Amino acid sequence: MLIESRPATDPGLAVLLTAQRHAFDPALSYLAGVVDGRVVACGGWQALGPGAAELKRLYVRPAFRGRGLARQLVVALEEEALAAGRPVLRLEVARCLTDAIELFRSSGYRERTSAAAVVFEKTLSFDEFFVMTGVAVGRGAPLRA
Repeated sequence: MLIESRPATDPGLAVLLTAQRHAFDPALSYLAGVVDGRVVACGGWQALGPGAAELKRLYVRPAFRGRGLARQLVVALEEEALAAGRPVLRLEVARCLTDAIELFRSSGYRERTSAAAVVFEKTLSFDEFFVMTGVAVGRGAPLRA
C-alpha cells in the first residue's frame, strides 16, 4: 500500500469520509492508503495543544481489512505527528469497535476509559520511534533509514 498525503477535497478520500458519515474537517491533516490507484484507507490527525495531536477518521474499506493496512496507516500518522513536533498522541474509539481497540492496544497505546468511548494515549520519543519503524525523524520531513 502506498500512503500519501491528500487534501480533504480529494474525491477518493471524500468517499471514505462519507462512508464513515463524516464531513471533511479542514483542521485535519489526512493520509490516504492507495492500492492499485484506489484509495482504500484513510486517517487524519490534528493538533491539540503544545506537543500533542489527536488521531481521527481511521478507516479501511471492508474488502481490504485484515491485511495490516490500518497498522501501516497508524505508523504513518504517528510519523507525521512526530515530525510536526507532536509526540503525544490521543484518540477515542467507540466501545463497539473491538478490532480498532485491539489495534491501538497492540500498537502501544495506553487505555483510559470514559463513559462513551475508550480513550487511548501514546507518547513517542524520537529514539523509540526509530527502533519501532526504522524511520529517522528530524527537522522537516521524515527520512527512511
